[in-house]
Amino acid sequence: MSPEERRAMIVHVTLPLVAEYGAAVKTSQIAAAAGIGEATIFRVFKDKDELLEACIAEALRPDNVVEAIRAIPLDISLHERLHEAAAAMEAHMDRMGRVLGAMHASGFRSGPRNRGETAAQPQQGEAAAQPHRGEAPVQPRGRSSRVASIAATRAALAELFAPEQPALRLPADQLAGVLLDVLFAHSRRPDADSEPICLASLIELFLHGAFDHTKLPAEFPGGA
Repeated sequence: MSPEERRAMIVHVTLPLVAEYGAAVKTSQIAAAAGIGEATIFRVFKDKDELLEACIAEALRPDNVVEAIRAIPLDISLHERLHEAAAAMEAHMDRMGRVLGAMHASGFRSGPRNRGETAAQPQQGEAAAQPHRGEAPVQPRGRSSRVASIAATRAALAELFAPEQPALRLPADQLAGVLLDVLFAHSRRPDADSEPICLASLIELFLHGAFDHTKLPAEFPGGA
């Protein structure tokens, strides 16, 4: 196993432990879960903080969710496409929330300032290239990573609208942005006491609006 593969394996094993224990997770727990000795961890990571930073980066990276969205077939209905995409987004945001929440609660502060490093800055004129369907997304970096991640996810979502573009009220890219806003809001839900709307109903509402057209009178004051 190469050092890169070992790092990836350790991060993969550590993520659920970080989601549960935050920065309080012990390297002995990580080693036991990975089936390796503690010394092996420090052959590929400088210290525990570097491993925790790698876990945060892995939780935030959009690669997996973008690949999942791009793998959705375009020959199924738009509702099915968007429901599958929403489920992938929900799983991604849930993992992000659990990892970042646990790290924050345990007092860990991520970022180059804590490690005495300088964040990578994009070069003048440098633009994040958007991959085509079937290609791996470009890994974002530096301060623009969150913007690049959202852009990659939005581009993948926009492709799901392509077959229906002639019948859409807005361009696919705009609709993808609106859907992202809806999904982000749905994942945060500050009113935890209310009954959450399921993803299938949320997509139905997004596509067809608030009116149930089967129950509308011929002339309804509110319009449809």
